Amino acid sequence: MAFFQRIFFLSTLLFHLFTISSSVGINYGTNGNNLPPPAQVANFIKTRTIFDSVKIFDTNPDVLRAFANTGIFVTVTVGNGDIPALADLNNARQWVANHIVPFYPQTRFLYIAVGNEIFNTGDNNLILKLVPAMRSIHKALLLARIYNIKVTSPHSVAILGKSEPPSQGRFRPGYDRIVFGPMLKFLRQTKSPFMVNPYPYFNYAPNMASYALFKRNAGILDRYTGLRYTNMFDAMMDAMHSAMKASGYGDVNMVVGETGWPTSCDGYVACSTKHASLFNGHLVRHVNSRRGTPLMPKRRFETYLFAMFNENLKPGPNAERNWGIFQPDFTPIYDAGLLRSQV
Repeated sequence: MAFFQRIFFLSTLLFHLFTISSSVGINYGTNGNNLPPPAQVANFIKTRTIFDSVKIFDTNPDVLRAFANTGIFVTVTVGNGDIPALADLNNARQWVANHIVPFYPQTRFLYIAVGNEIFNTGDNNLILKLVPAMRSIHKALLLARIYNIKVTSPHSVAILGKSEPPSQGRFRPGYDRIVFGPMLKFLRQTKSPFMVNPYPYFNYAPNMASYALFKRNAGILDRYTGLRYTNMFDAMMDAMHSAMKASGYGDVNMVVGETGWPTSCDGYVACSTKHASLFNGHLVRHVNSRRGTPLMPKRRFETYLFAMFNENLKPGPNAERNWGIFQPDFTPIYDAGLLRSQV
């Protein structure tokens, strides 16, 4: 490794160790026809918000250029449909040459997220090719002499066959050995985190509102550990940690790739700006408090909120289009303590 490249690598690594371990980032989707240009978004995130990292759902070159020389860390996503081809090293090398090398190091890539919640697709070909694609992309980065970008893959809590109580969390039978054992081994070997998407919103019930929204409540006791849970986010994280530990990989770090709360949906009482403000505001304070979770005390999880904007072109139910925290003119849809002037 050349001297200056080695210096750049070490400085980036040190920045990662001392800054990213406590970061709050934002998911920035662009599936809308009323959104501001990426350069304006990058400037707003850098100058006005507490976010020090951004996660996008593709490798949009306009976005990657916009974040160049901003100091903001960027996570990019490999499309689910690209996974089978990228299990081949030659294809992975070409992908890195096309989507990473032209923007590196001016754009500070942090992670490459291979796919997005692919277990929810039910496509066994994608699922079985996932870990080989992760390995190929990692090797392609090394062959390109890029040593400081980590390769991971985000997953919803639906990968768990059992999630309650949290200490009994387990991966779906079969997938624990076929997919998650090899994946977690790769993550341990490369010192990369396991990316999870815990969404208390999807488990919301009116009688559990305080538990889901971090409001004061009596909590739920895990009878196996004697630990009491006062919020659903901690329970989801500890269930995932228990599954990892049961597979022999409890030491692998975790990153929250997505979590948030929608402000509008079709006739569902949970959706409101009040609930979104409560959840995201409490969540940011919680992950930055160093309290951690009952099974992972004194941990501060790198967390990416979902999402920067409402995306009016997304298909599906109304809620899919209303997860945004900011309007297209950058005014907050609700207050969650995310602007610099608020901290």
